[in-house]
Amino acid sequence: MSVQSHDPSMYEHRDTIQVRRALISVSDKSGLLDLAAALDAAGVEIVSTGSTAATIRDAGHQVTDVAEVTGFAEALDGRVKTLHPAVHSGLLADLRLADHRKQLDELGFAPFELVVVNLYPFEQTVAAGKPVADVIENVDIGGPAMVRATAKNHANAAIVVSPARYAEVIEAVNAGGTTLALRRSLATEAFVHTAQYDAAVANWFLDQEDIEWGAAPVDADIEAEESVDAIFEKAEAYVGYEIFGLRESVLRYGENSHQRAALFTENEGAGIAQATQLHGKEMSYNNYVDADAAVRAAFDHERPAVAIIKHANPCGIAVAPEGAADPIAAAHELAHACDPVSAFGGVIAANREITAAMAATVAEIFTEVIVAPSFAPEAVEILTKKKNVRLLVLPADFTQNPVELRQVSGGFLLQDADRSFAPVSEWTLAAGQAADAETLAELEFAWRSCRAVKSNGILLTSEGASVGVGMGQVNRVDSCRLAVSRAGDRAKGAVAASDAFFPFADGLQVLLDAGVRAVVQPGGSVRDEEVIAAAEAAGVTMYFTGERHFFH
Repeated sequence: MSVQSHDPSMYEHRDTIQVRRALISVSDKSGLLDLAAALDAAGVEIVSTGSTAATIRDAGHQVTDVAEVTGFAEALDGRVKTLHPAVHSGLLADLRLADHRKQLDELGFAPFELVVVNLYPFEQTVAAGKPVADVIENVDIGGPAMVRATAKNHANAAIVVSPARYAEVIEAVNAGGTTLALRRSLATEAFVHTAQYDAAVANWFLDQEDIEWGAAPVDADIEAEESVDAIFEKAEAYVGYEIFGLRESVLRYGENSHQRAALFTENEGAGIAQATQLHGKEMSYNNYVDADAAVRAAFDHERPAVAIIKHANPCGIAVAPEGAADPIAAAHELAHACDPVSAFGGVIAANREITAAMAATVAEIFTEVIVAPSFAPEAVEILTKKKNVRLLVLPADFTQNPVELRQVSGGFLLQDADRSFAPVSEWTLAAGQAADAETLAELEFAWRSCRAVKSNGILLTSEGASVGVGMGQVNRVDSCRLAVSRAGDRAKGAVAASDAFFPFADGLQVLLDAGVRAVVQPGGSVRDEEVIAAAEAAGVTMYFTGERHFFH
């Protein structure tokens, strides 16, 4: 198969295109009558199919049935109605080419300048638990063909797949026509729409390998975790759908100034990519990475918490003390005190609303980004006086992804997100005396916070706040030394968490020598007995969790 090439000089320039003829075929009738009324009032000829045509006609608007255009009635129970040269010639003719205009005249076909199509409700049919035969009949064929044809030909026609765009299109029609910029935007949305639709169909087919075709119903009552499980059985279906994103913005550059970068958003995502920016400069690539890490760290805690992140590692994490007058402000003060030097130019996330008291403190510190579920009006007033700080509000339905994807050369890796913690009741006392309730709570805070530290990760905490962080070292001894060094005198009497087991007693000994009073770690080393003996000799309590939390 060859694709014809054209000399660019053969094309006529076309930007704003007047809409004279529209093709409408929709399953979702939302806003249909308002659109039809506007098109009718503008003198646009409306061509339509089946129930869409009936709905428009019943509302008193002029409409031409597709069958009048094609000269053929719908066939095969509606499976064939728009798959006809009279329709697709009108969709695909490139009117910038004199030869295409000539061929249309010779064939007696007319072009469409506007096409409004949304597809059969395939996913809704599956979700309703309908029989397989019904699901199959809701695999749209003609619809995607029309959508893709018009999107390809966006130089000449506008394709609309969402009622959310009707008002914009009506405004364009009344203003004299659709612009090339609008048609390109609509075409992008259209290709996303068909890609996601096809992926949903493919996913469903992959799940039907063991059913009796034509007889067994579809089990649509799939729990979220079961859907995640299916990802690992049939990853190709998952990749075809979930990592497909719509480009939200082009960033100034990537991790470094010579790298290109853009932000893409997932369909129905509700994370940092969908956050609303209230103030500040445009977000950078690194801002997004750090903001995501900060949110992950802050939302690992149920109590009011603040995390300060620099280069994807925590400078400080803290929860509010019991009885604090302003919990989130108190949590920020404790988090900042962990490492004020590194916090300069950091990214802050809170799991509660930013208050005026916290804003007043942050305003005195150079900060790149502050992200939270909301900002008090007084906090916004204070922080917007700072020209450069970026304020992000998380979506109301903020959720963390159940799976994580990372690209490697030639492919990608997929894993469950690390979102759970072994409860304290399941920990094993490995050394020393059983901790009291207060110490156990401190150890649990340290354990949850340590997950935000890049491996090898060591975190020292005291009174619900980090006091020393050792991260990203290639051996655990160096991470222990770094954590102790940053904690200074605060290491004495602190508790420690290690994201993975101590392979030897040397790393633990660094913590013991600094005066750490209790330790939590996964356990599981072949030298656990050596490590336990060191803790026992120092009279230090140590718990094994039975799980690790590497973060690379």
